[in-house]
Formats: sequence, structure tokens, C-alpha cells
Amino acid sequence: MTPLTITSRDAATGPVLEITGDLDYTTELELRQALHKLTLDAGQLLVLDLSGLEFCDSSGISVFLAARNLAIEQGGTVALAAIPANTARMLSIVGLDRVFTIYSDASTATARTSAAG
Repeated sequence: MTPLTITSRDAATGPVLEITGDLDYTTELELRQALHKLTLDAGQLLVLDLSGLEFCDSSGISVFLAARNLAIEQGGTVALAAIPANTARMLSIVGLDRVFTIYSDASTATARTSAAG
């Protein structure tokens, strides 16, 4: 098991959370707490950079949905970036690949124009 690490940074489009390690029922609270510390301005994009995610179970998927709800409540949006293949497969199976905006990497997500995303 790889420890979960969450690093927050600001981009011109809004906050980016870089998530590395294992996101499961034993670590999902850490991500939920990091999300609740964020404040989005109306129109900002919250990017969850999953490039370092090694494992994600249904608890992690649930936190992605919580992030989406939080962003919407604050007048923003959320995007997932650099989703590992196994997690992308799970999202596709349950239809969440049609709910989330997905980018190949965080740089692409944060470089989007106001007409995209």
C-alpha cells in the first residue's frame, strides 16, 4: 500500500490537487478534508490531477463525486486529469466518464480557454 499524498497548488483557472498513492476507504477522508479546505470563486475550475494515483476503489470514486458537488455548490466546475487506466475503466463502467470533464494531463486542463471544459 502506497501512502496517499495530496499537494495543492493554484493555477490561473483555479486550484489543482495532485493526488498520489492509494485512494481507498482507509485514505479517502484525507482527500475529503483537503477538498473542504478549498474555496473556489465562481467560474473557477478544480482540477484533480491523478497522474500519481496508484490505486483507487469505490471510496475514491465517491470522493471525486463529492469534489464535483463541492465545486458546483461554490459556482465552479471540476475536471479529472491524467486518469490511470484502471481508474478510467471504473469511471467508464459506471458512466462517470460522461459526468466528469476529463483531460489527458493537468497542464491541458489548466490551459483551457473560457469556451472549453
